[in-house]
Amino acid sequence: MEMIFSGHDYRYAVEQSLLAFFPNERPVYGGADPNTARVALTPAGAGCAAETVLTVDGRTARGEARLDIPAGADGYERERLKQRAVKLSFFQAARALTGVTPAWGALTGIRPAKLAAGLLEEGMSVQEADRVLEETYFVSPERRRLCLQCAQAGLEAKAALTPEDISLYVGIPFCPTRCAYCSFVSNSVEKSFHLVDPYLEALLAEVDSAAAMVRELGLRVKSFYMGGGTPTTLTAAQMDRLLGRLNERFDMGGVVEYTVEAGRPDTITAEKLAVLRRNGVDRVSINPQSMEDRVLAAIGRRHSGDDIRAAMELVDAAGFPHVNMDLIAGLPEDTPEGFRRSLDEVIAFGTDNVTVHTLSLKKGSRITLEGTRIPTVEEVAAMLDYAGPALRSAGFGPYYLYRQKYMSGSFENVGWCRPGGTGWYNIYIMEELHSILSLGAGGSTKLVDPAQNRIERAFNLKFPQEYVQRPEKIAANQAAFRAFYQQMKQL
Repeated sequence: MEMIFSGHDYRYAVEQSLLAFFPNERPVYGGADPNTARVALTPAGAGCAAETVLTVDGRTARGEARLDIPAGADGYERERLKQRAVKLSFFQAARALTGVTPAWGALTGIRPAKLAAGLLEEGMSVQEADRVLEETYFVSPERRRLCLQCAQAGLEAKAALTPEDISLYVGIPFCPTRCAYCSFVSNSVEKSFHLVDPYLEALLAEVDSAAAMVRELGLRVKSFYMGGGTPTTLTAAQMDRLLGRLNERFDMGGVVEYTVEAGRPDTITAEKLAVLRRNGVDRVSINPQSMEDRVLAAIGRRHSGDDIRAAMELVDAAGFPHVNMDLIAGLPEDTPEGFRRSLDEVIAFGTDNVTVHTLSLKKGSRITLEGTRIPTVEEVAAMLDYAGPALRSAGFGPYYLYRQKYMSGSFENVGWCRPGGTGWYNIYIMEELHSILSLGAGGSTKLVDPAQNRIERAFNLKFPQEYVQRPEKIAANQAAFRAFYQQMKQL
């Protein structure tokens, strides 16, 4: 669909609205497409007015939205209100044209719970915030419930934080093989085994300098998360060395959770799990994505459902207090019935934390490049419609959620936990409650000043070889981190 903007350039907001209503369309700028979206924004008194004219398959519909902008609004608030007007105008036009109201209504942002939390912090009751989500954004009842429950979990997490708290992330960008849906920066160890040892040496050096900086600034590690890639691609000896150095250099005495992703069952051994426990890891994430063998084969996994079952026996024997398992709704070759079987089995494992993702069709993934057949939007909806009630009936409640671009059906990813199983790091990063110091290739340090509503980012080099060869980039990122906190102390 050709996108024609006037008075603004809110591409992301409009593109997300486009995908919610027209999942098979892709935005085109400056091209010729018979399907068009003309989206205009103009001043209107003390506020702004937006108008969208959609033409799809020869049919046209118009949507309008007008919002007042408070006189004392800062630049961030003014931009937010303008974008809201644009999104609402597009929503009105698209709903008139299609007769469809998406599950998330006119909400297109990555963090809907952050919006709901803001309403609650303004003094609204849960019922009043629910009414705003319904009447202003047209969100469905079940998504409003998800949103508000996750917002309340976020506010609970926020109340327990101090200005000195940060989270620490360490990235291990290696996997046994590359999954078909993956667009993360991860390298198959089959092709890049020679990079693992030099990568680990560079990472240990970064650990040393980052820990010194954290001590200098008087900061405290609140949660720790090692992700990837697949961290358990490392050998037991390599993992022991890395975790030992982290525990030696950083003060981990105040962490509320110590998490390592052990996502691929074909990387899990009793020896590695013993190393994790010995070094203080109290939460592991096992990510089968599906328990169906044909689905695992379709996404490029070299393991079966039985391998996942065997890995879970090892995890159970190792005695981790908390275990997370991930599933993805909408994977190639999956069906609503297959997804239900997978979820039922994951619940039966007794894990206290389950994350249900919706497939995101990312540009760099093999699914997108090869045009692999995937379940329809209706089939994905059936999967998610089963997941919520099934998890609730098993004693789980939602605690964090987020949405992604090119997500099937424009649905969501939701973290569910049993009482006591909350994954605090997930809340901290998704609700942007404090800074996340990221070490290693492919990660992103997020600098958060809640008092000033200020967020900055420092991106790590993407690829292991670059990371090893350019230590000056690590030094520059740490200098930016140090300057950010020094400025915070002055404000």
